[in-house]
Amino acid sequence: MNQTTLGDLISLEGIGVHSGAPVKITLHPAEAHTGIIFRRTGLPGGVERDIPARREAVGATELCTVIGEPSGASVSTIEHLMAALAGMGVDNVIAEIDGPEVPIMDGSSCLFVDAIDQAGVEQQRAPRKVIVVLKPVRIEHGRSWAELTPRARGFDVDVEIDFPTQLIGRQRRTVDVTPANFRKDIARARTFGFMKDVEYLWKKNLALGASLENTVALGDDRIINPEGLRYPDEFVRHKILDAIGDLALAGARLQASYKAYIPGHKINAMMLEALFADRSAYKIVEAPLVRRELGRGEGVMAAAAYAADKN
Repeated sequence: MNQTTLGDLISLEGIGVHSGAPVKITLHPAEAHTGIIFRRTGLPGGVERDIPARREAVGATELCTVIGEPSGASVSTIEHLMAALAGMGVDNVIAEIDGPEVPIMDGSSCLFVDAIDQAGVEQQRAPRKVIVVLKPVRIEHGRSWAELTPRARGFDVDVEIDFPTQLIGRQRRTVDVTPANFRKDIARARTFGFMKDVEYLWKKNLALGASLENTVALGDDRIINPEGLRYPDEFVRHKILDAIGDLALAGARLQASYKAYIPGHKINAMMLEALFADRSAYKIVEAPLVRRELGRGEGVMAAAAYAADKN
């Protein structure tokens, strides 16, 4: 498939889940080969800094994924937006943001997906690059582990979690990452946290913007949110969402299977580092160029049909 960008610009406003500060982000269509770039505005002196959404720019992975550049400009909590762009098949975007944290919105990717659907996805006259995994690559960290293995076509994510509470317990789910599957099965899964951890996080100036409007809150024996869960296994679905967003920092589409046990942002980042550290584990190829012109929105439908046919 060809590279893609947005059919129109998107502007969204909200607060940062950790900072609690208001922030505005505008997603601009971008030329082929741009990739995803965060353009930080609102910096001292009125300067702007471009931060490529690539694994090399990752600076922290505690509770969220943070990217930055040498001058010190950074953007945190990028994973839900990155998941939406990757899940909906968008390759080239400049995300102009006036604060240090992507707005949490409702704690999932669904509002980003809704905005992408409204703007449309347009194919461009350039072939898409694909990172083809050639052999298994595995990493371990404490109880957690993850691995990338070869796949004939497409990309799938298989995640298992295991929490010592009956509210979550052991959950496992696998998803083929296509626009249709992402929109239906993953995009609406919200971030979650335990009420018992709130005071600790506040002391570290984290989760200052967390609320029942953007987080699934777990008490000792019940879900605090009055509306309950969006999916019976919303917790593992959100971990899949995070993994899709974090792995999008590879810089191109992965052709592989990703399997992980109790993953987090750190494990996902470690997985990419391990893959690119072994030059024999992958190759980068160009997908066949599609010559037919596609109108607004057709790119998403074509991508979904292509994936469904090929997987």
